[in-house]
Amino acid sequence: MAPESQTDRLKQQIEFIIAIDQLKDVLRRTYVMSGDRLENSAEHSWQLAVMGLTLAEHANEPVDPMRVVKMVLVHDIVEIDAGDTYCYDANAELDKAEREQRAADRIFGILPADQAREFRALWEEFEARQTPDARFGAALDRLMPILHNYHTGGRSWREHGIHRSQVIARNRHSAEGSEALWDMARALIEDATAKCYLIAD
Repeated sequence: MAPESQTDRLKQQIEFIIAIDQLKDVLRRTYVMSGDRLENSAEHSWQLAVMGLTLAEHANEPVDPMRVVKMVLVHDIVEIDAGDTYCYDANAELDKAEREQRAADRIFGILPADQAREFRALWEEFEARQTPDARFGAALDRLMPILHNYHTGGRSWREHGIHRSQVIARNRHSAEGSEALWDMARALIEDATAKCYLIAD
């Protein structure tokens, strides 16, 4: 097999950059904190990256902030093909893994082989939550929608009739990455319930 030329490599990398622009069009169910509009997945990933740099000291175990940043920047790229699966939609969760695996095959496959392997490995590590970096990244991923909902008066929660117990069940594994962040999230959830942003149960 002929060695990869720099020109071919650059073309693949630019094709990938163009492809991921579509992440800006993937709308989540969470509103930006102004409440003016829904957040998109690219904005979510960017904010998680900043959180990773800012909050790394609160991880349960030492983490590499730059690895966390890489992980959270690639973790939702699959939503370009698979869409954003609303975490409280049990039916949509049924085939989520299959949809996202197909998306990962296609989108990461655009890259040169070495980068495709690296990005896919970061995505898989994040999904598995078996390393300190991944567990902390997942804790950030769970905290962000709680912050958005709390600061919009529970707008998305109220629109979808979400119960306190659902939010607890969905997010409790955050403690595996950061007990400090989960303690804060729990306090927000309890206050949100008291303010009727969530249905008490």
